[in-house]
Amino acid sequence: MSPRNLTLSPWRWITALFDFYYVLVQHIIVWMFKPPCPPGPEYPKNPKGRIAVIGAGLTGVSSAAHAIAHGFDVVIYEQDDKIGGIWAHVNKTSGLQLNSLLYRFHPAVVWSCTFPQRDEILSEITRIWKEYQLEPRTRLKTPVTSIKRVPGTGEHIKDDPASSQSRWIVNNGEDGEFDAVVVTVGTCGAPQRIGFPGLPQHDDNTSEADSGGKHKGSEEVFEGEVYHSSELDDAPLEGKRVIVIGSGASGVEAVETALSKGAKQCVMLSRQDKWIIPRNIIVDTLIAMQPFGREMPLSFLWERFISAWNYSGATELVPAHLGLFESTPVVNDEFVPLVKSGKCEYIRCDIERLTKKGVRVKVRGRESKPGEGQEAKEFQGDVVVLATGFKKPDVGFFKDDDLFPEGYQRPNLYLQNFSTEDWSILMTNSSYQNAIGTVGHFHIGIYMRILLTFLMDPDARPTPKDMKLWVDVIQFVKRGARGGALSFFTYMELTIWLLLFHIFRLDRLRWLFFIMQGWGVYPKEYTRPMVSK
Repeated sequence: MSPRNLTLSPWRWITALFDFYYVLVQHIIVWMFKPPCPPGPEYPKNPKGRIAVIGAGLTGVSSAAHAIAHGFDVVIYEQDDKIGGIWAHVNKTSGLQLNSLLYRFHPAVVWSCTFPQRDEILSEITRIWKEYQLEPRTRLKTPVTSIKRVPGTGEHIKDDPASSQSRWIVNNGEDGEFDAVVVTVGTCGAPQRIGFPGLPQHDDNTSEADSGGKHKGSEEVFEGEVYHSSELDDAPLEGKRVIVIGSGASGVEAVETALSKGAKQCVMLSRQDKWIIPRNIIVDTLIAMQPFGREMPLSFLWERFISAWNYSGATELVPAHLGLFESTPVVNDEFVPLVKSGKCEYIRCDIERLTKKGVRVKVRGRESKPGEGQEAKEFQGDVVVLATGFKKPDVGFFKDDDLFPEGYQRPNLYLQNFSTEDWSILMTNSSYQNAIGTVGHFHIGIYMRILLTFLMDPDARPTPKDMKLWVDVIQFVKRGARGGALSFFTYMELTIWLLLFHIFRLDRLRWLFFIMQGWGVYPKEYTRPMVSK
């Protein structure tokens, strides 16, 4: 095709218009919502309060940036030697599932494409970290082992939160006292290596109820290579037959990575089905706008739509016993075509053990449930990839036993993120289990600004009784929901929670635009820096 024809190509014009729109929308968001940066590392000189942030991943950096932008000082504690959280420990080919317009973890973020990969995500996290003067406030290689309430503080917080406030000491207290603690350890810790029988010995192998525990020395052991799905960057997979155990997002990504590295064929052993929805910002947004956060009588309409759109010609892959609004779906356009083309074989099964040459399973049909496998079969392969997820980070560093009483542990928290016993403990993205939406969007700043409002306005603070009542009401409204009332939510449901937070307490309405949009409460010293005489 001649250069002239390329220039006149309608598709080329459509692509150019989309790219222009994409860049324009991002810069409008930055102009409207980006909070001011501190002029230097010494700011704020007169902080409104001090906040400890546990974890320097995407959520921790964003939370700290919002706090310092509104005049609060912060200290970030990170057990690793670098920032980035889970994004610093995944393959370089790992990227966003959702369109990046739905993954704006901070208003200042500017993406170069719709589905950026790991390195660009880490680059944006680092840019925000440096731009908001968080680097000197970050304690790398500093695991948090203890968070204690300062004796004599918060004694009347249950009865009179307006006049009583807790203060906190982290570890040995060398950074002083804090007015609040924000835990942003997320839900993905170290790689989880389930101890299937026959799995070669590894220090991180962990047992699971359905795994049968670690293999004994006398048992046969798989003779090939075994990798966790987060360790495929340097794995030699060309010409190999790869067996992937697990069918979630990491399993789908492992199949794509293996085939892109020249694997001969992939077999996915699915212990539990997952819905796969298209990478379409309009469809994904509409699904996330379901306001009930659970399966409803008309949910089958969405399920039929997704089956027709994303599973065309491969309806046998559609989950038979899982509703679309019961678990986090995989967002992907490439996996189903890979199965249809024969490059990847999808097997529902119960894992029995690894053998010398592969994996022995009991195959299940589409209508069978986990544990009902009948047909014994061995799948041979050169490499086994464990797409078995990550360990849930522990929050045992809290030394006050009353912060998370029975019935009000994660995810059953106030607004799903605040301790029901003390409003000054915020667990942003650390109580998340399943959702249709994203962990990296505007709610990070909203939750942080709710905490800042509690610190600035004593009358806006909730009592433990009120916070427990909120949890109880949600559990009543969503009674019967699979996994529990707060184990799954949609982004529209979350938005309703945040709006009702203001409506049910009219005295909070004056903070509405600050909390929801981030407008106002800017330190004067940021916008009008002092000039030395």
